[in-house]
Amino acid sequence: MTSLIADVVSEVFDLAVRIISAAVGIVIAVAVFLMHNTIVLPIAVSLIIGLMIYELLKAASCMEFYPASAAAIVYGMSSPLVFGTKAADYSICYQLALVFIVFLTYIMKHKTIKFEQITFILAVSLLVPSAMTCTIKTEAISENHGLALMILGLCGAWIADSGAYFTGTFLGKHKLCPEISPKKTIEGFVGGILITGLVFVGYNYVYSNYVSKVDVEVNYIVSFIAGAVCAVIGTMGDLSASLIKRQCGIKDYGKIMPGHGGMMDRFDSVLFVMPTFYMFLTMFDLYK
Repeated sequence: MTSLIADVVSEVFDLAVRIISAAVGIVIAVAVFLMHNTIVLPIAVSLIIGLMIYELLKAASCMEFYPASAAAIVYGMSSPLVFGTKAADYSICYQLALVFIVFLTYIMKHKTIKFEQITFILAVSLLVPSAMTCTIKTEAISENHGLALMILGLCGAWIADSGAYFTGTFLGKHKLCPEISPKKTIEGFVGGILITGLVFVGYNYVYSNYVSKVDVEVNYIVSFIAGAVCAVIGTMGDLSASLIKRQCGIKDYGKIMPGHGGMMDRFDSVLFVMPTFYMFLTMFDLYK
């Protein structure tokens, strides 16, 4: 009986920690959204990128290889800050400097560093900021609807996971990728796709009719397709991040969000979804 009570208390405590942590995260996100047209948004994205790169390099045991790891974090954090400025015109110079420092580290520490680690440092330092900066690019794509589109893109990353969880809980019978993520099911995956598509449609209906300050006509077919595509890509991102964790032998990437893990644990889907959503917006007219 004592053991049972202890287990119940532990579960309640863990749930309370997750709820409080999520609430704090939501408050911070709302504050950033309200100041999206200021330097606050680039700074927020910069901090997220820095933490994501740090967590990935730490997971792969690459943080010890200075100055390559430091250059990776600095380069990643600078990307959203120079977006839209004249400094962005010289991005190729920054990339060459990064590559130079990484391979200089390779030469200096060739006895201890492996080629796979150098490749991983380069890949992470280039891909993470490129993907996450699409959050800012999405916000800047429309003067009137940028914030709404950015929030919608983030929904595409996070709603799919929630939709898949609830659908899989009630209907899930067939495992999707049991060796990578035992709890994911095919039924949950399909449910996540449908729910995300419907959320995109409902979001755009509410936004166009009750929120937008200017007249906007929504293409609801494109909205549903965009949501479905984001759900598929988001699942791929989630599974990819889970696979890295399994191969690195870790449970979470970090502990910055108690009960939720690190930034990579929260933004792994965003890493894949935001570039996809931004590309989608450049190809199709979501709003007319």
